[in-house]
Amino acid sequence: MRELICICCPRGCRLTVDDELNVTGNFCPRGIAYGKSEVTNPTRVVTSTVRINGSDLAMCPVKTSEPIKKGNIFKCMEEINKIQIEAPVHIGDVIIHNVCGEEGIDVIATRNMEKI
Repeated sequence: MRELICICCPRGCRLTVDDELNVTGNFCPRGIAYGKSEVTNPTRVVTSTVRINGSDLAMCPVKTSEPIKKGNIFKCMEEINKIQIEAPVHIGDVIIHNVCGEEGIDVIATRNMEKI
């Protein structure tokens, strides 16, 4: 049995998930989906920054386009920390394709960074 706090909305329901993946304590159906997913295949969106050249700021904020497996977070950060990009960059530009080998999940820019 696992006890979790749902993060799908501000309500923060206290969930209990048993060995048969029955979820209790949820206020809405999203809590059921979250509880089952968190126990069977936890995922997270990774947010970070990458070094950028040619901009007035030294770092560009980025995030994964979709949640990645929780076990791949450190591997994802290793890939992010190795790269350096050139300005200009625009919101949604792909910085790393298929991060951690996860097909269709990219690291994307989350801020426009103009060239100086």
